[in-house]
Amino acid sequence: MSVTPQPFDGHPVSAATKAFLAEQHPLLIGGEWRSGRLGERIASHDPATGLCVAEVESGGAAEIDDAVNAAARAFAGPWGRSGGPERARLLMRLARLLERDADIFTELEIIDNGMPGFIARLTVNNCVEMFEYYAGGAMRIEGTTTTPPPHVTATAEALTYTVREPVGVVGLIVPWNVPLSTLVLKLAPALAAGCTVIVKPSEETPLSAVLLGRLLVEAGFPAGVVNIVNGPGETAGARLSAHPLVDKISFTGSTEVGRKIVQAAAGNLKKVSLELGGKSPVVIMPDADLDIAIPGVAMATFFLQGQNCMAGTRIFAHRAIHDRLVEGVTAFVRTFKIGHGLDPTVQFGPLISAGHAARVCSYIDGGVQQGATLVTGGAKLNRPGHFVPPTILADVSTDMTVFREEIFGPVMSINRLETDDIEEIAALANDTVYGLSGSVWTRSLSTAHRLVSRIRSGQVSINCHGAIATNIPFGGYRQSGWGREFGREGLDAYLETKAVTARL
Repeated sequence: MSVTPQPFDGHPVSAATKAFLAEQHPLLIGGEWRSGRLGERIASHDPATGLCVAEVESGGAAEIDDAVNAAARAFAGPWGRSGGPERARLLMRLARLLERDADIFTELEIIDNGMPGFIARLTVNNCVEMFEYYAGGAMRIEGTTTTPPPHVTATAEALTYTVREPVGVVGLIVPWNVPLSTLVLKLAPALAAGCTVIVKPSEETPLSAVLLGRLLVEAGFPAGVVNIVNGPGETAGARLSAHPLVDKISFTGSTEVGRKIVQAAAGNLKKVSLELGGKSPVVIMPDADLDIAIPGVAMATFFLQGQNCMAGTRIFAHRAIHDRLVEGVTAFVRTFKIGHGLDPTVQFGPLISAGHAARVCSYIDGGVQQGATLVTGGAKLNRPGHFVPPTILADVSTDMTVFREEIFGPVMSINRLETDDIEEIAALANDTVYGLSGSVWTRSLSTAHRLVSRIRSGQVSINCHGAIATNIPFGGYRQSGWGREFGREGLDAYLETKAVTARL
């Protein structure tokens, strides 16, 4: 029996969203909507109120097996031989349907994840763009011709060429922090390449995947091409990662879970793409334009309440501007309106769960105990929901836990940068196991590019942070992951290259 949606902190939602929340939310396997064998369900909670808003069917290893078998059958059928134009038409149709239902998806992302409304709307619009971008990519999957090998051409004419083919059956394991966007950035290129897919959403944020499944059916994707199995990571996720018929896993999440996926994938040596943790450096040089840097550095840390892998939480503020930066960023974040994302004036929402809020607060307490100065924030707000305000710690040394470990929350740690030497600054920025993002703030192009060339990270921005877009490849060095998403590289991740030589 479905849950009756609870009030959203007094904020209205559309009739369409209310109707969706009150409905059944089954699994999509082989083109059919069905329940899990064990009859279990996953409760979805509004992080801003803590109230249950819906329940979705939960699957385990058995349902993953069914979904993988359905995907394998679909890949062996007409879809596996489909052309780029056919796949492009379906992806464009899906983009139009998502555009049509953008308001519902926006409200679901707010209710399920807790993100502010402006971020939810931005991510939904970006998802439309991603389907459009990779629809174009499906039309541009091309091979090459090259010189045949000498031992063949010694006795006859020959032709050598390459073709690009889909990897096959792929599993997409999606996190909770930007659930729809992370699903689409994997799904769109996988479908453009001609793969078939099993999606395992996060248990924390299952709703947008269910609604997207309905659009996939409406758009006309053949049965089994996309299968959606909500379920626990320990059962559904583990089985998907280890399944012998899965040719590739794409995972976004913690580095710890990424290691487990690599181990599970070793059975059949399936391909693995990993977008993992980060502890991104933000370097503010003495000549930085603070009118730009102060809001930029603040948003680098506190965008999406710091619950994003590229968050710039490791701040190196040069001694010449350190005090002004701390004062400016503190004043800036104190203007944030904190509340439910359905309020269009809110800029800062809750954390995903009570457990995660407690974890973030434990890091803050640990930082203070180690000698950091609490400038603002620091404790969970005394109100319904899981709100931890923007927190700034100053006087943070580079060996403190808050400066070294990924907190995945709204905690900015500021280190006073005492050196002017580019090599020393780069060494400090690189003193981490991660390498996902980062930024340099300076008026000097020479300083900027010298630092950028030395920072070991998959993405580094100058006078901005987290400059991602559909056409720009994104991924990490070291323990931040394997491979790239977005852009042409995102499509390449779902393609194999076959070389063919014909003796004429």
